[in-house]
Amino acid sequence: MTASATTVRLTVGQAVVRFLANQWSERDGERRRLFAGCLGILGHGNVAGVGQALLQNELARGTEHLPYVLARNEQAMVHLAVAYTRQRDRLQTWACTASIGPGSTNMLTGAALATVNRLPVLLLPSDTFATRVAEPVLQEIEVPYAGDLTVNDAFRPLSRFFDRINRPEQLPSALLAAMRVLTDPVETGAVTIALPQDVQAEAYDWPVELFVERVWRVARPPAEAVDVADAAAIIRSARRPFVVAGGGVHYSGAEDALAAFAAATGIPVGESQAGRGSLPYGHPQAMGAVGSTGTTAANALAREADVVIGIGTRYGDFTTASRTAFQDPAVRFVNINVARFDAGKHAGLSMVADAREALTALGTALDGYAVPPDHRRRQASLWRDWDARVEATYRPGPEVLDALAPGVLTQGMVLGRVNELSDPRDVVVCAAGSMPGDLHKLWRVRDRRAYHVEYGYSCMGYEIPGGIGVRLADPERDVFVLVGDGSYLMMPTELVTAVQERVKVIVVLVQNHGFHSIGSLSESLGSQRFGTSYRYRDDATGRLDGGRLPVDLAANARSLGATVIEVRSPDGLDQAIKDAKAAPATGGPVVIHVETDPTVHGPDSDSWWDVPVSQVSELDSTRRAYQSYVTHRATQRPHLAPTERRPR
Repeated sequence: MTASATTVRLTVGQAVVRFLANQWSERDGERRRLFAGCLGILGHGNVAGVGQALLQNELARGTEHLPYVLARNEQAMVHLAVAYTRQRDRLQTWACTASIGPGSTNMLTGAALATVNRLPVLLLPSDTFATRVAEPVLQEIEVPYAGDLTVNDAFRPLSRFFDRINRPEQLPSALLAAMRVLTDPVETGAVTIALPQDVQAEAYDWPVELFVERVWRVARPPAEAVDVADAAAIIRSARRPFVVAGGGVHYSGAEDALAAFAAATGIPVGESQAGRGSLPYGHPQAMGAVGSTGTTAANALAREADVVIGIGTRYGDFTTASRTAFQDPAVRFVNINVARFDAGKHAGLSMVADAREALTALGTALDGYAVPPDHRRRQASLWRDWDARVEATYRPGPEVLDALAPGVLTQGMVLGRVNELSDPRDVVVCAAGSMPGDLHKLWRVRDRRAYHVEYGYSCMGYEIPGGIGVRLADPERDVFVLVGDGSYLMMPTELVTAVQERVKVIVVLVQNHGFHSIGSLSESLGSQRFGTSYRYRDDATGRLDGGRLPVDLAANARSLGATVIEVRSPDGLDQAIKDAKAAPATGGPVVIHVETDPTVHGPDSDSWWDVPVSQVSELDSTRRAYQSYVTHRATQRPHLAPTERRPR
């Protein structure tokens, strides 16, 4: 209802929905809606506020339509939104609405994941009554020292922007601030606007200007000329330079610029988890993954590097092998990043700039420079050796196959067949367990958007909702969700959402009866795989080392509405992948269930990850592991030596 020519009377919930429907992002002259829609689970905190507004918006079906998708788990719907925005290079996202109390706090893990990974998502948790007239209400926490504290204050440290709307007048400034953060490549992450349930339903006369279309330009900051000159001088002095490509390469669309830069200079490129696919498989300078789960080729070149060029990476501990990856005593760093915080790491020379713009400028400044020919030959030799190891993992010999139980495959075989039988543009999605590490070093990435592994937070349960988000963002590609039984059991419920929305995702469910990754880690740390297998408690020992549990995950997936294919042989897996690929695009999820042997591992990375080991123990296995830990820790480097600039 219009109050006047300059105002419109709407509830706070209706104003939020109408505002979000009119927000756009723009980069390089291309506009797109900032919000693809709103994910939600409605309860007493939001059903009559934001929920009613979404219903009204849906029935109107006008140009300001904001689609609504019903999720099954609040954490999962944030994962879906995060995966969507990552696949769209952070230029589009979703809003997520949840009811008061547990519905809202279920989104906390998703908020942490979004902020850790620098991915924009808008969270709209419902809150207790702003009037406090009926307190304490159902699901309200009470603390004796702060009357205004609610469970939603837990979002504050996990959000890049947080506000609570206690009066309608506060909404416009909060919404505008939220959009600024969501579209800022440096500041982005989870944005939280807490909405008390009474305020959501309160009417107010809003200025009509609040609802006009707004375009938020995503900037490409150029590198300063002096930084380009200094970086070029450092690189020209190098004989063994090495590039670490991170997620910023993808978010800036810098893949072609990186490919041209690497080809012209001969500088080898290693990739973080977020940066996988920065160079396609087969590029002469593509050395694959670097770090704790890296290739032996990339890690050998990283150890020898005298200059490391970080592009869009935050140098996580897996990427730096807990600061043991770069061993040259005089190694220097050149860091290209839109965020000054990341550009300043390892005492490097900071180039605060968009990755594509910086690489283009740096390529021009390095015209005529190239690594020595013997360094190119070494790259090729190291890569041939690694690629042969991958091939042996994809197609193991009789010494491996003959030791397998009937109907059981290795994880490497599963990854190999999915990799080879999927299309180059198909997307692989994973997040936790042993598969992210195997994917990082084994997967042959053939397209810039074909690799989607969430490893900033490595959140178990991300895989299925993440796969749905990727498919919604890129419906022309098939999406292969690779998930182990442990991670599957954390959050299988979004299969129902995929059924409801007729979203085709191909879930390869690897059953290995426990936690493969942590089991292996536990063994390496001297803890003997304790507590990592799905077993009965043995009556005699009192320990969880009895027989395997009779859990039928294929039946579970089938009960949730998915089409299920059970695999018991390599040929059966090949046919299952082909059948899943041939399934209709609107046929909903297809689950391929395959059992693997968790004791067969992929090739070693010749690298390390710092996980402390008990300094004293009664167990011989732990004492041996601690001695190994001490040896590795001695190779850690602080990387504090300043990278000098040229004299002016």
